[in-house]
Amino acid sequence: MSKLTQVNEKIAKGVVEGYKKIENGVVGGYKKIENGVVEGFEKVTDKCVEKLFAKDGETVEEAKKRLSGDKK
Repeated sequence: MSKLTQVNEKIAKGVVEGYKKIENGVVGGYKKIENGVVEGFEKVTDKCVEKLFAKDGETVEEAKKRLSGDKK
């Protein structure tokens, strides 16, 4: 193998490793944001169900089941 081919392969390997690190960082950051948004939304909807739709003594989960028509 020529010296030029070896150098090109080394550069290619470095570029791929760098790209994977960036990709993992971006995807990881996105997942953290997504999970935070979903958790926040669930908290808000639970409070709305609790305050607006739950009957006296009924839990949020029970109220959600009743509102969804789920008989289980």
